[in-house]
Amino acid sequence: QGQLVESGGGSVQPEGSLRLSCAASGFSAGSLGWFRRTPGTEREGVAAVDSTGVTTYGDSVKGRFTISRDSAKNTLYLQMNSLQPEDTAMYYCARSWSLYLRGSQALAPNNYGDWGRGTQVTVSS
Repeated sequence: QGQLVESGGGSVQPEGSLRLSCAASGFSAGSLGWFRRTPGTEREGVAAVDSTGVTTYGDSVKGRFTISRDSAKNTLYLQMNSLQPEDTAMYYCARSWSLYLRGSQALAPNNYGDWGRGTQVTVSS
């Protein structure tokens, strides 16, 4: 099935920016998503993009985060601007065999079968 490897996490001050990357090997045509989790909580859908480029965002990140995919490089990105302390979490990329995940389905973790190991994002002053 291939692997998903995230990178780009780190520590930033509030209102700072980070860009996460996810290098994918194997099947690359399906829907891709970013999720995050803090200790003791469920995974939260952050953003997703389907095989045609249609994007979906969680309410808490709309207007601040941008998801994109480069099919030629088999890489998924998450540009995160205006970061806030509540964005602190482990961020995971995920891949689905479904080509057209959109809306609430795109942000549901159960619709994704492949997961990366995660990259930590910490926002604090």
